[in-house]
Amino acid sequence: MLKWLLLTFVDQVSAFNVFRYITFRTGGAAFTSLVITLWIGPTIIAFLRRLQTNGQPMRDLDISAHLLKRGTPTMGGLMILIGFLASAILWADLSNWFVWLTLFVAVSFGMIGFADDFLKLTQADTKGFKGRYRLAIEAAIAVVILYAYMQIIGTDIAGGLAVPFYKNLIPIGVILSLILGVFVIVGSANAVNLTDGLDGLAVTPVIIAAGTFGVISYLTGHAVFSDYLGIISVPGSGELAVICGALIGSGLGFLWFNAPPAAIFMGDTGSLSLGGTIGVIAVIIKHEIVLAIVGGLFVLEAVSVIIQIISFRLTGKRVFRMAPLHHHFEKKGWSEPTIVIRFWIIAVILALAGMATLKLR
Repeated sequence: MLKWLLLTFVDQVSAFNVFRYITFRTGGAAFTSLVITLWIGPTIIAFLRRLQTNGQPMRDLDISAHLLKRGTPTMGGLMILIGFLASAILWADLSNWFVWLTLFVAVSFGMIGFADDFLKLTQADTKGFKGRYRLAIEAAIAVVILYAYMQIIGTDIAGGLAVPFYKNLIPIGVILSLILGVFVIVGSANAVNLTDGLDGLAVTPVIIAAGTFGVISYLTGHAVFSDYLGIISVPGSGELAVICGALIGSGLGFLWFNAPPAAIFMGDTGSLSLGGTIGVIAVIIKHEIVLAIVGGLFVLEAVSVIIQIISFRLTGKRVFRMAPLHHHFEKKGWSEPTIVIRFWIIAVILALAGMATLKLR
């Protein structure tokens, strides 16, 4: 919005030219979303505390540290979404369809998460939506988004798969691309959701992933840089760097309140929205496989749950003391700050590994 508004006066004020640059607007989006989230945070927390007398319903994990968290309100993802959306609308180029696809995923997945959180609170239960219904709705939204994406970008790019260390797209066809895209978006959303179990555990890796994909988005949208690096060029995708900047700022703002001991939990409202947003960005810029590297921590958390379920159903035995993986380490006696910080370190290492794939082609 600011780009369109201020560039109309560029003849009178030449300084407004800076709004043409994605890098400037990315920094502005990050700062704006951070300030908005920090500003509205105390009000939202106080409001949610009044509404949620008993706080977020919690699983009986038989972990003493979790007893101290009872009564902490959830739905903190609302402050992330408000800061993120306000900043993105201000700083992003709203004539870019990729921006609208990404914002649609953020809002729609956030609404699904909000409904899930609401059910948990009203029913005083940790189950919320039935899993298959929630997955079906998420998949339907992903199909709509991917269809729109294919109409915008064309099937030559949309129907291909980018593989690290290989310069050209591998044609896999529209149907397989659609299935892969749905898997990436829905899988990313739910993997972040599973990771959100300790104070600050999910939001920081999301911030790291957003920073990584902000850089990659800028490079894929820049014809010269993408040609030099040998990565697929997706015209217009550079604008997603601004979206990633807004995501980083709102994530940092939320972390201020979610740092141990957390004053609020993001809930499914935040985790599904954040994960879905990162997933759709990866699909748009054709870096789905790189997402599995950069977001490897989320993959590990999701895979630990899958392994645990399969093992228990087939053998009656559990591979992990508790799933997702972070609870396994809690059961082993690791303190919460130790788990969180070590997982952050893993997220940074994986992000660097993902970035390294850009040049090794």
